[in-house]
Amino acid sequence: MSTRRALRRRALRPVSVAATTWAAAGLATCVPDAILLAVLLGVLSCIATAVLVRWRRPVLAVVAVALACSAAAAGTVASLAPVRSQIAALQAEGGRHLELDVTVTGRIDGSADGGAWFDAVASTVRAGDATVTGAVPARVLVDAEGRAALSRAGMGSAVQLSGRAVPAASGERAALVVRADEVVAAAEPGGVWAWLESVRDGLVASTRGLPQPGAGLVPGLAVGDTSSLDPATETAMTASSLSHLTAVSGANCAIVVGAAFALFALCGARRAVRVGGAIIVLAAFVALVTPEPSVIRAAAMALVAMLALALGRPAIGVAVLSLAVTVLLVLDPWLSRSLGFALSAAATGALLVLARPLAAGLQRWMPRALALALAVPTSAQVVCGPLIVLIDPHVPLLGVAANLVADPAAAPATIAGALACIAPFPWLRDGLTALAWVPAAWIAAVAHTTAGIGAQNLPWPDGPAGAGLLALLGGAIAVAVIRPRRLPRTTLVAALTTAVALGVVLAQTAVRTVAGPLTVPSAWQIAMCDVGQGDATLWRSGGAVALVDTGPEPEALTRCLDRFGVGRLDLLVLTHFDLDHVGGTPAVIGRTALVVHGPVDGAADARLLDRLHAGGAHLEEATTGTGGALGTTHWQALGPPPRAEPGNDASVAIDVVGAGFPRTVMLGDLGQEAQAALRRRVDVPRVQVVKVSHHGSADQDADLYRELHPAVGLIGVGADNRYGHPTGKLLAMLTAIGTAIGRTDGDGALAVWLDGEGRLTLWREHVGAAASAAPVDVGTGR
Repeated sequence: MSTRRALRRRALRPVSVAATTWAAAGLATCVPDAILLAVLLGVLSCIATAVLVRWRRPVLAVVAVALACSAAAAGTVASLAPVRSQIAALQAEGGRHLELDVTVTGRIDGSADGGAWFDAVASTVRAGDATVTGAVPARVLVDAEGRAALSRAGMGSAVQLSGRAVPAASGERAALVVRADEVVAAAEPGGVWAWLESVRDGLVASTRGLPQPGAGLVPGLAVGDTSSLDPATETAMTASSLSHLTAVSGANCAIVVGAAFALFALCGARRAVRVGGAIIVLAAFVALVTPEPSVIRAAAMALVAMLALALGRPAIGVAVLSLAVTVLLVLDPWLSRSLGFALSAAATGALLVLARPLAAGLQRWMPRALALALAVPTSAQVVCGPLIVLIDPHVPLLGVAANLVADPAAAPATIAGALACIAPFPWLRDGLTALAWVPAAWIAAVAHTTAGIGAQNLPWPDGPAGAGLLALLGGAIAVAVIRPRRLPRTTLVAALTTAVALGVVLAQTAVRTVAGPLTVPSAWQIAMCDVGQGDATLWRSGGAVALVDTGPEPEALTRCLDRFGVGRLDLLVLTHFDLDHVGGTPAVIGRTALVVHGPVDGAADARLLDRLHAGGAHLEEATTGTGGALGTTHWQALGPPPRAEPGNDASVAIDVVGAGFPRTVMLGDLGQEAQAALRRRVDVPRVQVVKVSHHGSADQDADLYRELHPAVGLIGVGADNRYGHPTGKLLAMLTAIGTAIGRTDGDGALAVWLDGEGRLTLWREHVGAAASAAPVDVGTGR
């Protein structure tokens, strides 16, 4: 026993080396001069080595190696300093016109605006008479026209383009980020890259004609190609914690390596042949799915996990994992800032360290096979959950169950799909694709079923505090299940913590799904959320729900959606991109089918739309006349006109009409001149409800409101705001035309509906000067 414990301690020493290298790499990518850090760490490593020669202590050896690896990572960052200095000398970010010759080094991924982005290495960058040559890491963004010009380009393609540089994010790997104005020339990939591109295209073509959503999922499971996956399924995969199956994660790579191991074992090959053959197969798979940094990371993590499991030595596996992490960080220090890399390493570590003890603990209540199957996704959820809430403050309560049910289908779908890629005959390829469709359809069904359960997506505090709280809870659950004999008191505390947390979660879920909606009128058709100084307005018809703007903060919007019983949105309208209208958007990423938005102004707006698109939403920019159906209602954009400049006066104004629904116009933040222009541009309808523009500012067109003649005016406004909203001028104007006013600063949340007899009712959350729910006289439109 003591020998095993000593072996485990020695195997864990590389963990400290990896952790030190990770910290140093992260620091090196954000300091202005990494060469000084590299020299300092190198000197400290030499000192530690000299002391080691004198004292020969194991801890000194670990320190010396950790400092040496850290110095190497900082040196990698410093090696790019000359290139970055040359690019800086071009004053590229000052808006200069650039001409570039680049080679595509990754997948060309679509962006939310119909364009695309890709990683590349620029061999030539020209700015006027100045030219920089070499190997410049670059990231290129193109518009929809440029995306069409890249239709036949792929990994390894040479591309000539022109454009302007945009500021890179802090710590970004790319020395140059370019928004292309024109793609001058784009060559097709050559050699092996062309063959691999045709193989991937052949798989996608083979799925055409098979029923959706399984057909679109087959290429994603096999080679990570989600181009034919419908947005609803993509959203459901994310909501049910199954998105890793289509992201060429370590799970996909592990399936391929495991299949190769099994095949060589069936052939009676020796262990060395099995290992070597599996590595060759994994390398071929990486080439097939495109050897991007994320894929290489996943392959490295999968190889480590499979080797450790094959050897039956988890402790050795941790050491090998630490070595892999250290090497990858030395070669690519920018991985230290990648959440994807952290998730890969954490998931692999959980599989090596936590899965077996959890399975042993679960065996007290269930069969061994079921315990092991449940322990694998549970360990990953416990370790990766705190990282995930940093970007999405929700905990998928049914994520483990969804993985437990879906994961058995992932292996046959991945293997059959990968074999279909290399099948020599079309009929064989189509047959294998059809076989892969069966488990893919099962996975899609699991995803849609899980995502359709509104209670499973538990809101969680965001930021470091939320991550720490979830890590504490996950640790308590793990200890309570494992029940280490040497820590009986800790086990008891963990069990009590788990029980209390479970009770809180169940109570909160009950409040969100049952009690919350009971506190608002069940008949509501229009609702305005109380989100402070900002706008967030719902409308509901025939079971479908739309949200217009999201307010300034995700937490306030989440509370409102839970209270009104809204789990998923059929339509999200972002009238414009001011923070008080889009700040709460993270709360609905992955929960929205269609996003209609105003003109985009800058990279931050584009990134927000990219996040919505990645969450499965279809995007559409609104102009006058854009419209659609929601339930039994029809909506239409009254503005902005085409090519409007972004800002308040380019807000998307919405007209909603339907049988048995109060006709409503929502005016965004339009100012007086923009309102007057709208009045001249369209036939202004008589309405029953108006969402008052710009939180009740004084910048209003009285003639527009007189023509609208609303019975109810809803004002989204924060208490004691510094703008003086709503202004006395606006309130007097509404009062003069007989409009009943609801304002969130004093009334709280608001709701409006028509009853079966056509009577309009305005409900206020807080009972103040008026009754909480008061009928409104709409006989004359007042």
